[in-house]
Amino acid sequence: MQVSAVIYREKITKAIGTVHFSAIMNLRDLEYFVAVAELGHFGKAADRCFCTQPTLSGQLRKLEDELGSPLFERMPQGVRLTPLGAQCLVSAREALQASRRILDLGKASRDPSAGDLLLAAIPTIGPYLWPSLLPVARAAFPDMHLLLREEQTRVLLDSLRTGKVDAGVLALPLEVASFEILPLWDEPFLLAVGTDHPLASRSQATLEDLDGLSILLLEEGHCLREQALEVCRMHGAWERDGFRATSLETLRQLVRSGMGATLLPASAADPTTDLVLIPFVDPPARSVGLVHRKGHPRSIIFPQLANAMRDGRPF
Repeated sequence: MQVSAVIYREKITKAIGTVHFSAIMNLRDLEYFVAVAELGHFGKAADRCFCTQPTLSGQLRKLEDELGSPLFERMPQGVRLTPLGAQCLVSAREALQASRRILDLGKASRDPSAGDLLLAAIPTIGPYLWPSLLPVARAAFPDMHLLLREEQTRVLLDSLRTGKVDAGVLALPLEVASFEILPLWDEPFLLAVGTDHPLASRSQATLEDLDGLSILLLEEGHCLREQALEVCRMHGAWERDGFRATSLETLRQLVRSGMGATLLPASAADPTTDLVLIPFVDPPARSVGLVHRKGHPRSIIFPQLANAMRDGRPF
């Protein structure tokens, strides 16, 4: 969709000084610009924008000619923003975000429960929620097409702010004033050990059993790591050095091989594996919620979507 970005000229002009615009800047050019700025590579940006590299490069050359100064410094190993480019990037993102809001308003005015809805979840929730959610969501919203993705908490929150996703499923608490949070459930943790572990014969565990236990955790960036680490610190467990997993599946493989124990959320507990999954008498838990921007044009349907998620709860 080619939409005139004339209304954003004042913002861009303020950022870069007085510039003579002799052509209509369109949002597609801004998408090309932002893609190159974020990826640092013309070829990768062309792939993201579903166009050829010559097309993308040519449009950006025209944009630079229009501005009278380069936006990028071209180097053999890639590109980086010039001072002008760095200033323009802020306004370009604002323009694209505003255009998405306009499109969202149009869709929502017709039917908030129809069309595409981009839903994201953190990686320790998404793979276990999607299979159980989709059938329930199709029944609740037959005219909606859910587009699903997984992102770590920091990236997902940024995607929510910029309108790249409509709603997200995240671990709570979150202290972000611009978001609406719909609590979904509290999910207990299980103690996962290998078949040869000293605790493998236990039918239940207590938090006192964590005292002195070697625990394997996810790498930095996963909120589940921080939640599990807090439980471990409170009850005397210690993190096994040198073995930080990139995913829950890797974590399971490490535990299976006898490297140590771990805490798994109930939704990720697969009874078909050769791990021993031990419930706690008084289980630690994480809270999970559905998060969306306040004022989102589809806000009216998010409580119903939250109900569908509760019905499709993966544990």
